[in-house]
Amino acid sequence: MPRHRRLLIVVADGEHARFVRPGPDNGLHTERSFDSFSAHKRSSDLGSDRPGASFHSDSSAHHAAASRHDPHELAKERFAEAVAADINRSAGEFDELVLVAPSHSLNRIREALDVTVGAVVVGTLAKDLVKTPDDALWVHVKDWVRPVHRPAG
Repeated sequence: MPRHRRLLIVVADGEHARFVRPGPDNGLHTERSFDSFSAHKRSSDLGSDRPGASFHSDSSAHHAAASRHDPHELAKERFAEAVAADINRSAGEFDELVLVAPSHSLNRIREALDVTVGAVVVGTLAKDLVKTPDDALWVHVKDWVRPVHRPAG
């Protein structure tokens, strides 16, 4: 008898994530979702709103030091790592994993997955589909989602 396959589809971007599963009705259903705490914050709320100042030892002129990192980009990286940590904690709840995210988030999530979880990734899609409703996801992930077959009775 074939083993029941437990597929998890994670749809994410830099600020939002959804865990989607195929249901017995052959539809896709969001099981849970979460947002980054910084999703709707301004850069000034995430870090210093002004760059630091620097000066040259041979001059009394001061110059604004350009920020090396955009606070929003750093927040997106941390969120991708949090998504991966959540996937890692859920490892026993799925046998196959599909990741859907824009390429920068997708790469960061994959890098942060445990080796055992990374081994069950059956597909990736570098697209931002986080706002795509469950019923419209099918066309994007149909290659990895097999329909549920019930015995005729």
